[in-house]
Formats: sequence, C-alpha cells, structure tokens
Amino acid sequence: MNEFKNAKEAYDNTPIPAELSERVQAGVREGKARYRARRGRTIRRWGATAACFAVLLAGLNLSPTIAKAAAEVPVLGGLFQVLTFVDYDKTEDGIHYDVTVPQLEAEGALAERVNAVVQEKVDAHLAKAQQDWDDYREAFFATGGTEEEWADREMDVLVDYEIKSQTDTRVSFVVTLAEGWVASMQERYYYNLDLSENRDLTLRDYLGEDWVNVCNASIQEQIDASVDEEGFTLFFTPEMGGFTTVDETTGFYVREDGTVVVCFPEYSIAAGAAGMPEFPIA
Repeated sequence: MNEFKNAKEAYDNTPIPAELSERVQAGVREGKARYRARRGRTIRRWGATAACFAVLLAGLNLSPTIAKAAAEVPVLGGLFQVLTFVDYDKTEDGIHYDVTVPQLEAEGALAERVNAVVQEKVDAHLAKAQQDWDDYREAFFATGGTEEEWADREMDVLVDYEIKSQTDTRVSFVVTLAEGWVASMQERYYYNLDLSENRDLTLRDYLGEDWVNVCNASIQEQIDASVDEEGFTLFFTPEMGGFTTVDETTGFYVREDGTVVVCFPEYSIAAGAAGMPEFPIA
C-alpha cells in the first residue's frame, strides 16, 4: 500500500511537460477557466424567495438574489425548459459564494426527481464548505495564527451548470460543485435526459449494445496517445488504480454535434495535474 501511495504522490508532484497531449492540457485549462465563467449572466428577476433553499441560505446569512431566469434552453415542443433557479455572487465571513443552480421544468416525475437530486447535492456542498471553513479557522488559530493573518484568507465556493446539448426532446447538462482555498476540490454531475420518454439516457442508448467495448477501446487509445517520447503520462497504470473499464456509473455528456464524452473524477485514473479527464468517443 505504501508503494502505491508513494507512486501516486510522485505522479501528482510531477510537472506537465510542454509536449504533453493537447487533449490533457486542454482539460486542465478548462478546469481553471470554468471556475468563474458564469459571472455577469443577464436574467429576469423574481422577487419571491424559493422555499426549498430558504432554510439553508438563511442559515448562511447570504440573502441571495433568487431568480427564475430566461431559459438557457428554450421551450422545445412544449416539453421542457432549463431555468436558472438560484443565482447569487456574494462574500460572507471570508467565503466567496458564486452560486448558479438550474431547475428543469417539465411534465412528469423525471423533472421533479432531477431537481430534488440537484438541490440535495447543492445543499450538502454548501454545508460542507461552511464546515470546512470553520474547521480550518479553528485549526489556524489553534496553531498560532493571528487575526491580521486570518483577514487575508478567503475561500471560493462555486455551484454552476452548463448545458452541453439539446434537441426537441433531449437535454444533456453538467452541474459543477467546487471549493477552493488551501486545498481544492471539484465534482461534476452529469444529466442526460429524454423528456418525451421521461427517463435517463445511458451510454447504451447512444453507443449501442457494445457500448462497453466501444468506450474502452477509444479511451485506451487516447490514454496511449498521451504518453510522451520519454514514456511519461499523467495517467495511472491499471495496476496503480488507473483506467480499466467503463460501467453503468460512468459519467458522460453529449455535445451539440452528437459526440458522447466520457468523464472521470479528478484523481480517479490520473494525477491531479490532469484535472477531470474527458474522452470523446469516436
């Protein structure tokens, strides 16, 4: 186990060589650029407070602007809209909150379920961020930190979403939860929905019955292509916990051109410098 841990640490501490695959470098750049990419969105405001977020947000004393926004996805055949449900940008007690939460409006149980799941994840993320900040502050002062030094510290908390593609009956979007300070974390959740059939879409729906082999072959080819002339790659070997296969829990989204992009969490199959690896499936 120590050998495995040391190997992973060595990967994490290795700088990215300039000649590394552009695909991997693009993923790293995207993770940095997306962090504050949604500032300045023009929205149509509602004055009422959304009840499902009132308890949590009041507890954080944020007094956010609650909004029903013009749909990023227009009404398509009357089936659905994706609206900005909560949108605020505020610094409170050393925490900078940049929060944009989507809501799916459609008939049927699917929209209700997705909205509930998204809300649950956002609530948990905000609560964890507050607890992380409180724990850090306590440890900071317990180890001799001063009020003057503490005043220079700030934590970034991000909730955001991006619509990847749409048709008249389907939508693919990603919700990102991030926290950045002395340490950082980022999580993404992928939603691929068919509103006409009121169901989640799977890799099998897009790639056919042989979807596992199709994905595995394409992903492995891209990992192999990331190896430089000296044999270096950010990706772990299978023996070190790297990529072996996709399964029903593997995240993905669909581009506007119909390309399926398979996604993995940070550190799951590669060093931290690789960000959150993404693989277009040819």
